[in-house]
Amino acid sequence: MLISDFDYDLPEELIAQRPIEPRNFSRLMVLDPAQRTIAHEHFYDLQKFLTAGDTLIFNDTRVIPARLIGNKSTGARVEIFLLRRLDAVTWETLVKPGRKIAEGAEIFFGDKLRCKVVGRTNFGGRIVEFKFSGVFEEILDKLGETPLPPYIHEKLDDSERYQTVYNRERGSAAAPTAGLHFTTEQMQELKNFGVNLGFVTLHVGLGTFRPVQVENIENHNMHEEFYSIPQETANLIRETKERGGRVIAVGTTSIRTLEAAAVDKKSVAVGSSSTKIFIYPGYEFKIVDALITNFHLPKSTLLMLVSAFAGREFILQAYREAVKERYRFFSFGDAMFITKKF
Repeated sequence: MLISDFDYDLPEELIAQRPIEPRNFSRLMVLDPAQRTIAHEHFYDLQKFLTAGDTLIFNDTRVIPARLIGNKSTGARVEIFLLRRLDAVTWETLVKPGRKIAEGAEIFFGDKLRCKVVGRTNFGGRIVEFKFSGVFEEILDKLGETPLPPYIHEKLDDSERYQTVYNRERGSAAAPTAGLHFTTEQMQELKNFGVNLGFVTLHVGLGTFRPVQVENIENHNMHEEFYSIPQETANLIRETKERGGRVIAVGTTSIRTLEAAAVDKKSVAVGSSSTKIFIYPGYEFKIVDALITNFHLPKSTLLMLVSAFAGREFILQAYREAVKERYRFFSFGDAMFITKKF
């Protein structure tokens, strides 16, 4: 398939610049690919489309202050963007200006933190080794900035608004944005209704938002991302499947985690690993029965994933409908609830 098969026209004014308040007052487009129906609701109406015994799977990752601004010994300004932790002191990163940062270069971020470039990645980034005085996470909280996507041009008043209310595992370079719609109160209401809530962790890195730069999408290589599935969640998934309930992924990172760890159509492997799974039309889903997701960028791997789930033509039809109805797009935008096409 060609990258041009996943393009669509989006007026720039529909790219949401600020989150809506309260969180669950965003709009919700409800898609049934089997019946080819599109309905317009609000996120606080989500319970209407769930059944007691369904299980929602959330990604509980927390966005770290992944952007660091420092200087070389010459005084030249350098930006480091943390992508994936390799060990206690070593990270895969993106560096600007990358062409001028050679192996062996040192970058200083004040008195308590510096790093040295010790290698290159296969995607044009740098591997850096940090040296610091104190606790790295505490230093990062003071010196780092929470990264917002480049299409968001307004400064966020409260950085916690780019975190889910259920976040707990530090490590992401970007938020699992489908989860931004949930409030604590709504999650409790769903539990009271009989919906199960399970959690996995996938630390969002370059694999989730790296642009596709090849014409034939099958030649695109995803970047590796860390994930973890606890025994409790694996048990919940198996129990849900055995009693005929649905497993519903909250976001594309949750669906990638579950599908990467699938053992069969009822179970997932427990533990930590990493995945480069790339889901595009033709993929056969094993675990996930429905999906909650935002509206994604043209030609992105995320749009390819939802096209695999619901059918490319139907998804593009839904996107045209969303533009017509003035939905809000991308990270702080509105949401979709999609049932599986088969």
